[in-house]
Amino acid sequence: MKITGDEVAHIAELSRLEFDAAETEQMREHLETVLEHFEMLDSVDTSALSPTAHILDTVNVLRPDEAAEPFDRDRLLANAPETDGESYIVPRVLE
Repeated sequence: MKITGDEVAHIAELSRLEFDAAETEQMREHLETVLEHFEMLDSVDTSALSPTAHILDTVNVLRPDEAAEPFDRDRLLANAPETDGESYIVPRVLE
């Protein structure tokens, strides 16, 4: 696929990059090479392959989501530096 200098300039503008004339020509050649590689990939027949999201055949290994008994409030507050009996007291961070 052929890339023009104007297309390289447009991509550079979108990328917030600036190229001089020599760099624009070099980028044009690089982009053409990349697109040629993609064209080779497009020519591969993959009709017999099933689509995959991952190369490994993995399954979800998470435990079931089940409600548990709540923790005892006094036990949770026992190690806090300061509490009001129901919640933690922390230093003020906003004025």
